[in-house]
Amino acid sequence: MQTFIDNKIINTPEAQEADRILRKCVHCGFCNATCPTYQLLGDELDGPRGRIYLIKNLFEGQQPDHNTQLHLDRCLTCRACETTCPSGVDYGRLLDLGREKIEQQTFRSVKSRSMRFLLGKIIPYPDRVGFLINMGQKLRAMLPVSLSELFPEKQGNLIWPDQTHNRKMLILNGCVQPSLAPQTNYAAAQVLDRLGISLINENKIACCGALNQHLTQNEAANRIMKNNIDAWWPHIEAGAEAIVITASGCGSMVKEYGYLLRNDPVYSGKAAKVSALTKDLVEVIAREELSRLKLNNKLTRKIAYQSPCSLQHGQKLGGEVEKLLDDLGYKLVNVNDSHLCCGSAGTYSILQPDLANQLRDNKLENLLAEQPELIATANIGCQHFLQQKTSVPVKHWIELIADRI
Repeated sequence: MQTFIDNKIINTPEAQEADRILRKCVHCGFCNATCPTYQLLGDELDGPRGRIYLIKNLFEGQQPDHNTQLHLDRCLTCRACETTCPSGVDYGRLLDLGREKIEQQTFRSVKSRSMRFLLGKIIPYPDRVGFLINMGQKLRAMLPVSLSELFPEKQGNLIWPDQTHNRKMLILNGCVQPSLAPQTNYAAAQVLDRLGISLINENKIACCGALNQHLTQNEAANRIMKNNIDAWWPHIEAGAEAIVITASGCGSMVKEYGYLLRNDPVYSGKAAKVSALTKDLVEVIAREELSRLKLNNKLTRKIAYQSPCSLQHGQKLGGEVEKLLDDLGYKLVNVNDSHLCCGSAGTYSILQPDLANQLRDNKLENLLAEQPELIATANIGCQHFLQQKTSVPVKHWIELIADRI
């Protein structure tokens, strides 16, 4: 793609990065074929190729309007287009650059600004979001169905393994997972304990920074990233083998710390090390000797697996969980359009509820087509969003394995 970057910004790192990415695009349109919003809306500007043109115009000096902002806001950042793109366009990064630039040049409505501000000030902080979730759980019986489905029943006492192994790994708590699905990390700790690995739960670590990053609240995101690096660093120096992530959305973000902080004179080296050590849970378990798990034969007969976008497109680990579950004897049903987003996408289901709900309806139709007894996934956002509209249990895949220990 030929570009004519505005002379006023041509020497800035952001413009140079955008120019490099834009020039890879060859206008082929393969990306539109796998874009969830393009499939729903049929509008070129609601597909990756159209959004790339909008971002190109921004960096060439064209004044954006609210329609430009709307089309960029409608993007899920699912990155399915990156998996499809034959030219290797780093669309996710280009979108971040475009959104950051348009935020500097346009004004949002008071409602929009207030909503985004509150999301950035509440969700990344477990004590704040946990308080709201706890209140919702207590009042669940008195709430209308549309609200009660947002608050799953509170889990009972969960016991963290007390064995100490020579092999140690760090684990990310996450921001909403401790309140919505605390059993996920406990299940991970149980399974890794059986494999001779102790998980270190560093209490100073909560949010990965992705939510603020995708809301273009970059200062907050950088602050969170640096706090996490500082908290993890003593453990890394002490020999922690890996940083294990059980929420694939967080894994995508932490694996990009090195890139996002590459120009920071203090944190660039540490950020690169953190990203290199970061592993999705499936990457850790699949490389161990599975016979050591000594699983019983209790199996759910039919499971539909929903592969989160952040795992298959963000981390390029599509098929890894499916292979692991198959190796352990689970029967996975076929799921059509498994590459498409479920609609959760971080805060997308809150900020774009109409599109998100359509995507969820489509995803559940495909997941439930062969009447599975359970839906498994690898990300808390997908898990919570899907569970709101189905009576079939939706669990993190690690729970299936922990139940057999």
